[in-house]
Amino acid sequence: MRLSDTPAVSRILKREYEKYHAPVIELIKIKTNDPFKVLVATILSARTKDQTTAEVCERLFKRVERPHDFDRFSEADLAELILPIGFFRTKARHLKQIPAVLDREFKGKIPETIDELCRLPGVGRKTANLVVSVAFDKHAICVDVHVHRICNRLGLLRTRTPFETEMKLREILPKRYWKTWNRYLVSHGQRVCLPIRPNCADCPLAAYCARVGVKA
Repeated sequence: MRLSDTPAVSRILKREYEKYHAPVIELIKIKTNDPFKVLVATILSARTKDQTTAEVCERLFKRVERPHDFDRFSEADLAELILPIGFFRTKARHLKQIPAVLDREFKGKIPETIDELCRLPGVGRKTANLVVSVAFDKHAICVDVHVHRICNRLGLLRTRTPFETEMKLREILPKRYWKTWNRYLVSHGQRVCLPIRPNCADCPLAAYCARVGVKA
């Protein structure tokens, strides 16, 4: 894939994306329009299937409406509440810490920049970028393992880590594609461009992919 192929590739990815359900974080945004809930859902979604995240969020948000609602739970009770989320104990600890950090550093509000969000417990660049993009509708590039893998397979770039991929995409990818690049590639990576044995034979991006014909 050449950078000049981006409009065509984006159109194909958009068409395929619209055939399936939106990712859980997008649904939380649509349902709540609440940056706090988008943040919590994004933290919970790491290393967890969307269906599990959606079920846990539905249960959790019946009891948690704002950050200080976490104060009503012990860490152990919160961990039990968010089961079977991946790394539930660690995430419960981070969620418990968030209200105090928000009060101390951000006057109780969810920050709107990547650097500020990364100061919250359990928030790395991937989570921060997604919150900025989804919750605040600002330009950000969320790079997870799918985005990193597919961009390299397509031949759009050659990077070793998701962080390098994010920095390179910020440099070369037109901003009009930043908000949608993650959701399109995650959907593609979950269904077609799998980590092991990608389904190249049925891939709608085969004509643009540097990997086609290469053994997975």
